[in-house]
Amino acid sequence: MLFLKHHNNKYFFLIGVLFLVSCGSFFKDGEDTLPIARVGESYLFAEDLEPFITKGMSKQDSTAFAVNFINKWASKQLLLSKSKINLSEEQLNEFNRLVNDYKTDLYTRAYTEALVQQANDTAISSSQLKTFYEGQKENFKLNEKIVQLRFVELPNQFLDKKVVVDKIKSFTEDDKNYLDSIGVQFKKIHFNDSIWVSASRVLNEIAPLNSTNEDRYLKKSQFFELQDSLGVYLGKVTGVLNVNDIAPLSYIKTDIKRVLLNRRRLEYVRKLETEIIDEGIQKNEFEIYVQEN
Repeated sequence: MLFLKHHNNKYFFLIGVLFLVSCGSFFKDGEDTLPIARVGESYLFAEDLEPFITKGMSKQDSTAFAVNFINKWASKQLLLSKSKINLSEEQLNEFNRLVNDYKTDLYTRAYTEALVQQANDTAISSSQLKTFYEGQKENFKLNEKIVQLRFVELPNQFLDKKVVVDKIKSFTEDDKNYLDSIGVQFKKIHFNDSIWVSASRVLNEIAPLNSTNEDRYLKKSQFFELQDSLGVYLGKVTGVLNVNDIAPLSYIKTDIKRVLLNRRRLEYVRKLETEIIDEGIQKNEFEIYVQEN
């Protein structure tokens, strides 16, 4: 075991090791690697530290890091050896089983994900989205109010507020073009009133709106004009859906796509598992032994 704080001769040895590692000349082809610490039958090598010693580190920082790294490694190894002595055989067997299961899962999951990524079929058509939505509508009830609206935030000193109010209300094609042309004078702007947004997001964007006045201002066909020290807020609500209403497809399209892609992935994995078993049987790599009674 090597705890560097207590072994000065090995401390200086480590400085030399770090210098050679940083120069890339510590190991030579065909030569055995040299351990820098030992706990029982476990060894730590300079190459274990090498990935963590960056070129930007000073010698002092490198040495301090290495001291800490080695002491932590030694502590873990010593605790591990103590645990193997003091834990019951039953516990050790269970832990070994869990370690082997985790190792297997880690390898197989990484390989499976690589194959899934290779397939890389992420295209979901509009008809697939609509079919799934129509078949599952009752599962898409809203858990919060959502609204469609258009609004602008004007500076308090804005001169032509009445013109903007009229055009926000009527919102003809000419009105849209006019509002777009002077949009640089607005502090905030949202004219796409075909998009559904959560009421909570609207409350975050429009400061004078809050949970106490939300029902008054966020209702269908409502025009509102609110003001605070920061600005004037003009809005026209064109649509409202409440909690437990069915969410529109456009609002949950991304979620549905995620569900469909996950289903496709699971189907691919099941197919892969079946194919790999069939292949193993054909190549005589896999067989089941039937035990006779």
